[in-house]
Amino acid sequence: MVDPITDMLNQIRNAQAVEKAEVSVPFSQLKQSIAEILAEEGFIGAIKKSLKKESRTLKINLKYKEGAPVIVGLKRISKSGQRIYVKSSEIKAVRGGRGFSIISTPKGLMTNRKARQEKLGGEVICEIW
Repeated sequence: MVDPITDMLNQIRNAQAVEKAEVSVPFSQLKQSIAEILAEEGFIGAIKKSLKKESRTLKINLKYKEGAPVIVGLKRISKSGQRIYVKSSEIKAVRGGRGFSIISTPKGLMTNRKARQEKLGGEVICEIW
């Protein structure tokens, strides 16, 4: 696994394609922060972390609305081979405001709306709509 964030997004996408109730991904602080932002924005349900010594995992409950996944699309923007950084003035809306991007700022991970509000730039991790 080269990029764990891309792997997490792909697991969520694949689980929703077959209408699974939850997906389990290997635990990391960054993945937990991304999952918490997705939960705050209402795109996923509850998050449970299992920190057993053998297998540290993060269980994410997926949300569906009338049989269709709440998350329509996920896109990894900044990759290990090409990092994408933006200034606070260059942060754009995702899909006309229907989605959001997750940005890694000096104050931690936050949505594009919050980063623009706090006038912080950083690395664009992914877009969700």
